[in-house]
Amino acid sequence: MTPATATHIDRPRPDDGPLLWRLARDSGALDLNSSYSYLLWCRDFAGTSAVARDPSGRVVGFVSGYVRPESPGTLFVWQVAVDESVRGLGIAGALLDGLSTRVAAEHGLKSLETTISPGNLASERLFGSYATRHGATVTREVLFAAEEFPDGGHAPEVLHRIAPLRFQPRSPYTPTSTGEPS
Repeated sequence: MTPATATHIDRPRPDDGPLLWRLARDSGALDLNSSYSYLLWCRDFAGTSAVARDPSGRVVGFVSGYVRPESPGTLFVWQVAVDESVRGLGIAGALLDGLSTRVAAEHGLKSLETTISPGNLASERLFGSYATRHGATVTREVLFAAEEFPDGGHAPEVLHRIAPLRFQPRSPYTPTSTGEPS
């Protein structure tokens, strides 16, 4: 896939679940959930998640998220993954922009939250760049300390809160050669 090749941002479908599971597994960085959870996610949270499809319709990236029940103006981004063959083309940023713009139009959106393990520089850059594009600041605090995970060996999860968000009309959500959404 070249930077000039269009990538379509779409809602996931239940039959995308196995593909999301494989992308998460192959990422080497994400906590892998059960394959069943990805099937359910694509059914029950499709409105707050997104997939990137190449011109053939193949899923090459995803972002899973949900609107926090206790904070309806907040989109929590759970996982972001992009196929190794298309990394560095701006697909993750396009996914975040496309999803948050859609959620803002449908539900209203004031902030975005995610957790990032210390040392995950790629995620730090992705969400820092997102904050800059949307005129927001990032605050950080430990959400779950390492000792709170019952299975041990898990790094702390640091909550990144990006707010207040400002949205500019952006269309289409196609990555460019600079790695930024057009």
